[in-house]
Amino acid sequence: MTRLSVNINKIALLRNARGRNFPDVRAFAERCLAFGAQGITLHPRPDQRHARYDDVAVLKSLCVERSAELNVEGYPSSEFMAEVLEQRPHQCTLVPDAPGQITSDHGWNLRAEEALLRATCEKLREAGVRVSLFVDYDNVDIARAREFGADRVELYTEPYAEAHDSGNNATMIEKFREAAGRATKAGLGVNAGHDLNLRNLADLLSAIPAIEEVSIGHALIVESLEFGLEEVIWRYLGEIKRAAQ
Repeated sequence: MTRLSVNINKIALLRNARGRNFPDVRAFAERCLAFGAQGITLHPRPDQRHARYDDVAVLKSLCVERSAELNVEGYPSSEFMAEVLEQRPHQCTLVPDAPGQITSDHGWNLRAEEALLRATCEKLREAGVRVSLFVDYDNVDIARAREFGADRVELYTEPYAEAHDSGNNATMIEKFREAAGRATKAGLGVNAGHDLNLRNLADLLSAIPAIEEVSIGHALIVESLEFGLEEVIWRYLGEIKRAAQ
């Protein structure tokens, strides 16, 4: 069954806005796990405007204690890689973010970035870290991620979310299903993330049961403002179970 990893960048953003440790990122992540989430995702960016590099060690310790997985996302800069290789999270998702980028909005160009990705995947796998590459559904080179040494790909799902909102997502779901099929045929696991929410998650997972993990942050935090964190996580877990039936 698909695993739910909660991205807590928005909690880190609130913390940083006041210059002190409130809300406490570790305490929030601990509650997410206590309510049933199977993992925590953190995406520190170069300016550390929300998640910070020193959050990685704190959350790795928590996830080990709770038998959960920590997924650290980001562009493989020297600073990012130094932290990941030291802390060795369970998974590292490599994302082609430019400095100052507001949010992730595209996957890797696997041909143009082959040298970087091969070298980075090798370092991570030598450190015992599972590697996932952030990719677009229409990338015809998805299978090459396996050649580079990646274990999984994460499908960038904003196009699916936009199509779902328009009420005309059948064609887009089929395109994502084809992308997942190319990945699994190449021996890659499949994750998914970006703009997934309580309205659109079950339809995606029903169509693509091969998805092993979804990482959800922005929508989950916004929905928690209305319904409360525990209720929202239970709703997500319910949607995942419903899709698996």
